[in-house]
Amino acid sequence: MELLPEGPFDLDELRTLREQIPSLIHFGTSSWNYTGWQGLVYHRKYPKSGAVTKMLAEYAEFPLFSTVGIDASFYRPLSANTYRGYADVLPPGFKCVHKVWSRVTIHTFTGHQDGGTAGERNPDFLNAELCLNEVIGPALEHFGGHLAPFVFEIQTIAKKDKVSADDFAGRIDEFLGKLPRDAPYAVELRNEEYLTPAYLAVLREHGVAHLFNSWTRMPPIGEQLALADIITAPFVIARALLRPGRLYAEAVDAFAPYDKIQDENPELRGDLTKLAERAIKLRIPAYLLINNRAEGSAPHTIAAVARMIAAQVT
Repeated sequence: MELLPEGPFDLDELRTLREQIPSLIHFGTSSWNYTGWQGLVYHRKYPKSGAVTKMLAEYAEFPLFSTVGIDASFYRPLSANTYRGYADVLPPGFKCVHKVWSRVTIHTFTGHQDGGTAGERNPDFLNAELCLNEVIGPALEHFGGHLAPFVFEIQTIAKKDKVSADDFAGRIDEFLGKLPRDAPYAVELRNEEYLTPAYLAVLREHGVAHLFNSWTRMPPIGEQLALADIITAPFVIARALLRPGRLYAEAVDAFAPYDKIQDENPELRGDLTKLAERAIKLRIPAYLLINNRAEGSAPHTIAAVARMIAAQVT
């Protein structure tokens, strides 16, 4: 396979950074199949399709990465062969954050790859049996050695659907109570009004994490971190997806092909550093996942945050 010239990163510097930061802190990106990272993360030339597993193998060699978000599992459950293919190329102990199938986490169908007619209620919203049979069970069986938290990305629930904060907390409580407790879980909200003491109490009871997200209609990660009793599990997890107020499609158009910073966000970088510091103080793992749409290039954002964390702990 064709080799590419050296990219903009000093890999020796990144290895030194990784050594300076406690191993509890795990950096990774939301997915890894980006041809714009050729010459940046990837030093082999890959085709536009059909090389996902080979790219994952090289992704895991990047000095700062010790986790990754598996986003494809949001659109359909992964097959046993896919799990085994991923496991075969990952080093021991490399953990993957696993997004749960959208059929379980969408309240109302939107018509975008989620299997129903737009506007109809999803009868499988928070269906624990479906989640266990189609997602958690197979993942534990075929990929157990590489599992970081399962993420329940709860898509935005419209006000017209009249699901109150208390209703939502009750639904999540019932759902989590039916899942096996020997796997780590995290809930990602897209409705700020659901981020209540009752919701956090439910998560704490089940040992499930509130996922700190930077998203269009959510408060910044720093504001979430400032809430009382916000750490609800023996780990923390964040997904830096978008600058609050920015739409996803807008960022896709503006930032592709994701090979450089396009919109530096010092507040986001500082919030992620504070979250890492909190985890280090509590001596619990932190999974910090960065999306290309946060600033324009997830690897560059991660390098910048790693330098900030290293400066605080050394």
